[in-house]
Amino acid sequence: MNFKRTEKFQSARVRLTAWYLVIIMLVSLFFSLMIYLGVSREFERGFRRAELRLHAEELGVLLPRRFSIQPEDLRPELRGLQPRIFFIEDLVDARKGILIRLMMINGVILVVSAAASYLMAGRTLAPLEKSMEEQKRFVADASHELRTPLTALKTSIEVALREKNISESQARGILKDSLGDVDKLSHLSTQLLHLSRLQQGAPLKVSTVDIAQVVRDAVKKMTPLAKQKKIVIRNEVTAGSIKAEPGQIEEMLTIFLDNAIKFTPDKGTITLQSSTEKKNLILTIRDTGIGIPEKHLPKIFDRFYRADSAREKGTIDGFGLGLSLAKQIIEAHGGSVRVESTVGKGTMFTIRVPRKQP
Repeated sequence: MNFKRTEKFQSARVRLTAWYLVIIMLVSLFFSLMIYLGVSREFERGFRRAELRLHAEELGVLLPRRFSIQPEDLRPELRGLQPRIFFIEDLVDARKGILIRLMMINGVILVVSAAASYLMAGRTLAPLEKSMEEQKRFVADASHELRTPLTALKTSIEVALREKNISESQARGILKDSLGDVDKLSHLSTQLLHLSRLQQGAPLKVSTVDIAQVVRDAVKKMTPLAKQKKIVIRNEVTAGSIKAEPGQIEEMLTIFLDNAIKFTPDKGTITLQSSTEKKNLILTIRDTGIGIPEKHLPKIFDRFYRADSAREKGTIDGFGLGLSLAKQIIEAHGGSVRVESTVGKGTMFTIRVPRKQP
């Protein structure tokens, strides 16, 4: 499969190189033709002036340094002068010399342009190839993630249909599990659509956002989940304003809090703080969780990437889309995110977003 993709890319690169080369050579040949015609005419005028000057000297006529070679502008005794053979031969040789040199120059341009066009075609197609690879990988990963809850849903229904003497409590249990799988599918599809919209550069509905209020709303939403594990969420965020879409900022904070709660042991702590740095508002979300191994840190924002053993074992729900979506939200608002983590001690996310200037 990779070979076929490489072969297609190479074929497209060669075709694009050929088009680049055709365009460059057409331009080069056009200017070469203009140069050849212009220089030839200038040589012809120069030879004609030299011939007229020699004939004038033979007749004892003094010509100015610059004069017109048009017959009506010449003195009567110079008008009937026929071109001498050796001047015609010299003019032909000069034209041949110009033509040969232009051909050599165009040959060099052809070779250099071929190499440059090949490199330029590679650079032009590289982002397109990368984008297509990401799209294919995205579709493959999404299909895989959608298959898991669908398979569970299908299996539970099939088991229920085979059961002849199913009780009401069993039926309710199956329906409850099925509803949970449907909720997972709904959540996954919502995240996929949101991520796709952000990656396509959909316009944001920006307004002035009080970051302290948004953080309070996100903390309030996630507090019930934290209480189930007796996790304390410390909100130390002070007032500050940014230009952003409120709903997306709250969703981004919810993702980070949800991620922290999932991977923080019982009775742990999650701390949110804020500060300012020049034109940026800085938010930090620190937890006392299991941490992330250093080798995984560069990839944790990739779609469907699961960095921890807990997720690999399936003990914690999630599709690996949350952090990718959070990063897209931050970048859509002109911000950036950085992660620091120590295994066994916890993780800290540092978010920088442009703040509203007074």
